[in-house]
Amino acid sequence: MKHHIGSVFSNAGLFTLPLRWVIGWTYFSAFWRRLILDNKLIPEEAGYIGEKFNHFLPNALFIKPLIEYLVSNPDALQISMITFTIVEAVVGLFIILGLFTRLMSIGIFFLAMGILLGSGWIGTTCLDEWQIGVLGVASGFVLFLTGSSTYSLDNYLKNKPYPFTEKKWFAFLGSGELPIKNLAPKVLVMSLIILGLTLFTNQYFHGGVLGTLHNKSVKPKVEISNIQHNGSQLTFQLFRVEGADVYGSFLIGIQVLDENNQVVKSIGQEELASFPKEKINNHYVAKIKSGKHSLIIPLGAKADITIDLEEITPQNNYTLKLIDISGIEWIAEIR
Repeated sequence: MKHHIGSVFSNAGLFTLPLRWVIGWTYFSAFWRRLILDNKLIPEEAGYIGEKFNHFLPNALFIKPLIEYLVSNPDALQISMITFTIVEAVVGLFIILGLFTRLMSIGIFFLAMGILLGSGWIGTTCLDEWQIGVLGVASGFVLFLTGSSTYSLDNYLKNKPYPFTEKKWFAFLGSGELPIKNLAPKVLVMSLIILGLTLFTNQYFHGGVLGTLHNKSVKPKVEISNIQHNGSQLTFQLFRVEGADVYGSFLIGIQVLDENNQVVKSIGQEELASFPKEKINNHYVAKIKSGKHSLIIPLGAKADITIDLEEITPQNNYTLKLIDISGIEWIAEIR
């Protein structure tokens, strides 16, 4: 019976070989992309991974305060991005090699959980990040159950006269027969939890179980808040909370309208393309800034913007209007 159970785990570890290699590469390749093919860990350069991490912020689930802290503190963000990349490299490589497979599968589980909670709402076509997250969580659990077998360093070590491979801790952290009694009901409970997580996040992020489907990556949305006027200066806060993460919102117009909805102050496309840096106070590493043809607002960027009203004094029922290049408009009352 003991031999039979051992052969079951051996076969399971062999059958999950393609899963181990593929998911291992998906995590190791993050390190490969960011550091070997192109260095994306330099804050001042385009493609900095910290700015992409900033994109997760607006609709992250549960871990939003942590993301906001990091993107508000560039030094801590860079350290965390370097650490995160190293962890992905180690976990991915060890999973590919089948070394300490079960320990690394726990790493896969939590890395995937981070992707799911942070960016599960992002994806312009096939709910990309949500799918990556939930499949990673499930795959991590499966690899913990099976461990690895033939074509793994765990198996190589077990076939050598190394006493530590016979220890219980190696079975939990490496591969081989999993020393857990009554495994079937425990697997069922954990599988139901993962299924529940899948359905809950699918509904929360995308309305994919009941109700109306929605995708917050399809078109940009900018929130306007903290509108204040002091003399000839009008200050307001912009926060881009929706839209494609790889594409900015391109602001081509800022208008102040009176109670009759007549434009009393207008800043056009050319002025926004050369908008002064000193009148933009960015909060995070993803920055609102002037571009070639407009004011660019990346996903997750938040900034205080100041404009000069000149001789205009806002009254009750005055409104502030923002115009995106797509034709989308965002309006807020000036109080």
